[in-house]
Amino acid sequence: MFKKKIVFTGGGTAGHVTPNIAIIKEMDRSKWDIHYIGSKKGIEKDLITQINIPYYGISSGKLRRYIDFENVKDIFRVLKGCLQARRILKKLKPNLIFSKGGFVSVPVIIAAKSLKIPIFIHESDMTPGLANKISQRFATKIFTSFAETKKYFPEQKTMVIGSPIRKEILNGSWEKGRDFLDFNTYQPILTIMGGSLGSKKVNEAVRSSLNQLIGKYQIVHLCGKGNIDNKLLNIPGYKQFEYINDELPDILAATDIVITRGGSNAIFEFLALKIPMIIIPLTKQQSRGDQILNAKAFEDKGYSLTLEEENLTNDSLVSSLDFVMSKKEKYQTAMSTSEQGNALQVLVDEINKYL
Repeated sequence: MFKKKIVFTGGGTAGHVTPNIAIIKEMDRSKWDIHYIGSKKGIEKDLITQINIPYYGISSGKLRRYIDFENVKDIFRVLKGCLQARRILKKLKPNLIFSKGGFVSVPVIIAAKSLKIPIFIHESDMTPGLANKISQRFATKIFTSFAETKKYFPEQKTMVIGSPIRKEILNGSWEKGRDFLDFNTYQPILTIMGGSLGSKKVNEAVRSSLNQLIGKYQIVHLCGKGNIDNKLLNIPGYKQFEYINDELPDILAATDIVITRGGSNAIFEFLALKIPMIIIPLTKQQSRGDQILNAKAFEDKGYSLTLEEENLTNDSLVSSLDFVMSKKEKYQTAMSTSEQGNALQVLVDEINKYL
């Protein structure tokens, strides 16, 4: 049977990769030949090779909004990436490109447009990232997580669908989660997720507050690669992990409250699971401000509490946790009224329908 061919792209952080993985897992492999183009050393390479998808690494530059000598070098890196991506695409001859953004996607999309290959992109955040701002002019169809995002794109080719949620995230086991962590059944579980790269400021605030938190909560701290604190390895009720993959659905099923950055994919997953959130968004000095807008949108809808990093102290962290836990049912009621649709199935259907 002749298979249709699709190339996925996106990378830089897990947030640009996990939605692609969710879509890939829902596609019929008997009908689709699936490939992935990412950066040579990005997190996407490890995540994609784990699911046995052919992976092609290309040169990519970082898209900056400020003046830096590295920008000059990156122009050449992007040009090199365009040539490499074009060579790969000419060989593969895919029927469609699907992009989740991140700087590595830009050379792939430019190359695809030059070869007249149709392009789908998905924007997770309230405002589009620079990669998708560039890519939108080449896109055949654009999908967004937030209704508010549609105004930034051409209306006739933009569709609001929500965020594609990994199916396995929704099927965790409360019992397996507590067994894996070796936690008791009577104290609430607090999970801290600082993103795939971790967060130095959040990690420091959590660790300096442990004396106030332990006793109230059992704590799962996903602190990012290289961020384990060996001095805290044997504290009862406190478990550190660089990154969790297979056990994450079970851990989240057992979680009562979560501290998270404001990345769209993560907060939409917590919304689907109805886990009350404290969102500590990246500051405007660290990002383009997208996480601040994501956090505000969720707080306005009653799904979460925002704690600005500039205001993050031991006392503000502990008091915010106490407040959200005291209003846990109110947050969960608001989450249950969310109109978050089945974005994952919509995307799979749109891919199949287009071809």
